[in-house]
Amino acid sequence: MRALKILIIAVVALAGAAYAYAWRSAHSPIERPAASTFAAADVKQGAVLAAIGNCSTCHTADGGAAYSGGRAVETPFGNIYATNITPDPATGIGRWSEAAFGRAMREGVSRDGRHLYPAFPYDHMAKVNDADIKSVYAFLMTRAPVAVTSTPPNTVGFPYSMRSLVAGWKLLYHDRSPYRPDASKSAEWNRGAYLVEGLAHCGSCHTPRNSFGAEDRSRAYAGAEVAGWTAPALGATSSAAVPWTAERLADYLAKGRSPQHGVAAGPMAPVIRNLAGVPDADVKAIATYVASLAGTPSNERQALATRTLARAEGARAKGEGEPVRSAAAASPGAAIYAGACAQCHGEAARAPAEPALNLALSTSVRSTSSSNLVRIVLGGIQQAGNAPGPHMPGFANALTDKQTADLVEFVRASFTERPAFNGVEVAIRKAR
Repeated sequence: MRALKILIIAVVALAGAAYAYAWRSAHSPIERPAASTFAAADVKQGAVLAAIGNCSTCHTADGGAAYSGGRAVETPFGNIYATNITPDPATGIGRWSEAAFGRAMREGVSRDGRHLYPAFPYDHMAKVNDADIKSVYAFLMTRAPVAVTSTPPNTVGFPYSMRSLVAGWKLLYHDRSPYRPDASKSAEWNRGAYLVEGLAHCGSCHTPRNSFGAEDRSRAYAGAEVAGWTAPALGATSSAAVPWTAERLADYLAKGRSPQHGVAAGPMAPVIRNLAGVPDADVKAIATYVASLAGTPSNERQALATRTLARAEGARAKGEGEPVRSAAAASPGAAIYAGACAQCHGEAARAPAEPALNLALSTSVRSTSSSNLVRIVLGGIQQAGNAPGPHMPGFANALTDKQTADLVEFVRASFTERPAFNGVEVAIRKAR
């Protein structure tokens, strides 16, 4: 009986401690500050930081007003709809104080005390310093307020819909410590690390997650699946034929394309659009840090890069270059490639006359998963608002599923030394 009483007391105490940890007080609402109360320098810097954070992409629905929310963030537990972060007092953050905003950024707690789902990457935003949070707040509070009549309800099922469980998730996985500079690294590297690990939250897409939806830090930047696309590995396990350098990355982040790697598509395309307004120094800092994640390429990797570049660059003279593998040349995909792709991309293993990407260098063609290549074949590559930039037509209406699979398998076999894709048919069904 005494042991039972001790157990009951312990359970009650534990439950009380859990409740105390999970409970958060509300921040008192404020009157919406006038835009003129914010320093112009803070607003300007906040615009840059919000662009680095890609805030508009998640918080703007297709056809909706900027930052007014409503876009679905897909998770394994259901869809979570982004909130309105314009300064509308009733449906946005117009009555949020800077302190309430900072708590949401660092702790993932709403103004009213509710725990926010980690679809909002506060596990990265916790690294952001006070001055930058102030600037982002100033920028958002000076946007045009948008009253939102309704936002679709989240589709997260029980028990994951219980906000109190998010507190337990944070206890296990949320590190609220700020970014600490590495004295052994350059100022540029530290600036890049601060941005990548913080506002840019690159690991949210490029790091695989565990069964509870937390980033698996033991496999940081090893690549992951995001909304049907593969965010490629950025570390030593990168499948890129040519190792990324800081210079190549900076060029890619600024232009959305790299002659040695490919074109930004899928979820990466809006990231590139947002970075267009970011100072070169910050883009270069991001590139410097990301390039360092892979370390020094091995001799084997350098040799592969040399061979692949030679194949891509030396094949411009007719008849030169590595021939198509005989098995691939006889495959059903060969004729489809000749009719649909060769005019821009050249014959297999031969660079095109026009500056379209040689597919021997394509990260999508070399990836472990066929998902990106399938989605590009079906959907093509278009620029938002028909802006200038890389363009490729989609073939979703021109090719059957079988033809698409034949084409993808032919390209893989002809342009890489990697094994055949697995699950191409499944990737096509998902993309359709």
